[in-house]
Amino acid sequence: MRKVFNLFSKITILYAIDCITEKILYKSKNDKENMKIEHFALNVESPVEMREWYVNHLHFDIVKQEKKPPFTTFLADESGQVMLEIYNNPSDNVPDYHGMNPLIVHLAFTSEHPEKEKDRLVEAGASEVSNEELEDGSHLIMLRDPWGLAIQLCKRGKKMLP
Repeated sequence: MRKVFNLFSKITILYAIDCITEKILYKSKNDKENMKIEHFALNVESPVEMREWYVNHLHFDIVKQEKKPPFTTFLADESGQVMLEIYNNPSDNVPDYHGMNPLIVHLAFTSEHPEKEKDRLVEAGASEVSNEELEDGSHLIMLRDPWGLAIQLCKRGKKMLP
């Protein structure tokens, strides 16, 4: 009887280990929340002024901010799911966003009315770089914020995200 109990215990332990291993492997392969973008960070020339412009004109919310250098600020988009971190860290150079091709780095925003948004942002100090209507029905407008960072307004012919 004792041998049967020991065998049963070993089988139970092996089964439990197998279930745990399978659950861990399943979770790592199929749990899409394991890797989710939290924020994208940018070293910028004027983080305080940029913060105010992004809050006032791109409707970001301040999640966290430092009142002293490097003035690190976390800004959340309207979805509350993605943040932009801006700061001025003198340990490295601020990229020349004005001289950078917008295809190297840009922030893209969905917009149901890209022309209207473009006009509003240009009036607030942005500058227009390009305005394209694609064969698939998408309308893409590339702008630069007042500090040169490229901003794209996207109205997709077919939505790419929910």
